[in-house]
Amino acid sequence: MTQIAMQPVLTSCLTPEGEGVAPIDREGLLKLIETGKANPKAIKTLKCRTVAEGRFRHANYIRNLAPYIVDEPPGLLGDDTAPNPSEASLAALGSCIAVGLHANAVARGWKVAKLELALEGDLNITAVWGTGDTTEKPVGFTDVRVEVAMECDGIAKDEVAALVSHVLKWSPVANTFTRPVNLTATAV
Repeated sequence: MTQIAMQPVLTSCLTPEGEGVAPIDREGLLKLIETGKANPKAIKTLKCRTVAEGRFRHANYIRNLAPYIVDEPPGLLGDDTAPNPSEASLAALGSCIAVGLHANAVARGWKVAKLELALEGDLNITAVWGTGDTTEKPVGFTDVRVEVAMECDGIAKDEVAALVSHVLKWSPVANTFTRPVNLTATAV
């Protein structure tokens, strides 16, 4: 990967046994797998309420969780209190891929010793949210690179590479990045 000015988004989900973090419930995972196979056309609607707090800082309310904050860095006139929306989308992508890798490894009976993803994406920001240079250009990420460092006890690198390809095919967030999505917005 090429060097970029900001740190790549890193995700890691493993800790040594006995450090207070429960492993993935394999039996629960197998039940989820069977539920999915029994009803392959099931659709779940996810919801988020976004509330502007000031300048470019926003609180996002999801389920009954604490607000997920999104902000902009000082170079984009924000307070730099949280990831910006594009960084948050990279984090969502990395987390979705990591969940898929971990779940698939557990379902296969693999013991994951290491799982870390480094993501970076190229973005033209000259349109400044539609207030700057609005000449014709791609808006949004044009290129996203993901490096997966995954080690599983007794599993060859080519099997891990095949798993990465499999997970990308079935990742909801990766598919949101790579295929058209119906998007509507209405003023109320």
